[in-house]
Amino acid sequence: MITEEQVQLAVEMIRRGLDERKLRAKLGENWKLIAEIARARIRAGDKFSRNDLWMDTEGLRYATHEVVAKYRAERLSELGVKSIADVSCGIGIQLIFYAMKVERAYGIDIDPMKIEFARRNAEKYGVANIEFINADSLDPETVGRVDAEVIFSDPARPPEMPERRLEDLLPSPLKVYEAYRNKTDSFIFDLPPQMRRERVPWKGEFEYIDLFGALNRLTFYTEPLARTERSAVILPAGGRIESNPDLENIVEWAEKPGEYLYEIPQSVDYADLINELFHILSADVRMLLREKRRVLATGDEEIRSPYLKRTYVIAGVVPFHPVRINDFLRKEGFGRATLRISVPEGEYWKVRKRIEANLRGERRAFVFQFGKMAIIAEGL
Repeated sequence: MITEEQVQLAVEMIRRGLDERKLRAKLGENWKLIAEIARARIRAGDKFSRNDLWMDTEGLRYATHEVVAKYRAERLSELGVKSIADVSCGIGIQLIFYAMKVERAYGIDIDPMKIEFARRNAEKYGVANIEFINADSLDPETVGRVDAEVIFSDPARPPEMPERRLEDLLPSPLKVYEAYRNKTDSFIFDLPPQMRRERVPWKGEFEYIDLFGALNRLTFYTEPLARTERSAVILPAGGRIESNPDLENIVEWAEKPGEYLYEIPQSVDYADLINELFHILSADVRMLLREKRRVLATGDEEIRSPYLKRTYVIAGVVPFHPVRINDFLRKEGFGRATLRISVPEGEYWKVRKRIEANLRGERRAFVFQFGKMAIIAEGL
């Protein structure tokens, strides 16, 4: 049994830069796992409000960020749900936050170590209403032990998949649905955000979640739990946009940038809610750029909104060439430049070095590419 004291010792040793030989000598026969738990705690950063959770590096990678876990638990609570089962609970973060909002919860995982970690993490958070089951979640015997209103599953995503498909996830949502459909029709699935919605065979809501400016999650709610067809949530700000097919289409495209740039969250773009966003902003806003990694709108009004990723004021527009951009930045007193452009892999720092050559000053520029022009802006 690995103890808290052993892991804390490993954290201290790793932070001091001690090598594996010293870790092995000090930590004993389980030193590899102890060191992995310690490294996972160090890498977790601000993902959790606690720095003493139990996880290996895989568990950390798949664990739900605490901000997202809390939001989804609160959403479920608003529906008055009393019980839930997490049929692939991993180290248990989402399960634990769900359990805080219901009377009874189940945590199921086929990996005994993940179950042990989840059990210990529940103790850390002071949650005691979870029944943990170390078993195959699709086994009929396991299914028979579960009595829950809602089934939640966050399946593993094989990184080598050329295209995101339900049948390739582990466990497959198709198999989870089939196994538990006679118990409930309320399911929540964590899906890859890149998955095409037409691949999901059920009616319900596709909720795309942005976290700290990056697309983090796609949560699918089957029809009994759905509020709308598509939604976007911007966390931690808390902005939420829902699809509304009755709205007039007011999306127009600009031929050139105005005085401001508005960076649209990826969740809004993936959910096809740009029209709904423009109605919320209630300003003369037009689309300027739509790429895989960034979506920009423009206008002449300063807009600060929780529904936007960021607003920039445009300092200038020059031909897109490192020398011309650098010349403008030096003349305007910029000291740093962050590139918001698509460049070939391995070329980013080479291009940035040319753009930032001999810059002096405290101002920071954001450089966007619009056709053959560079838009140079400052964040508000």
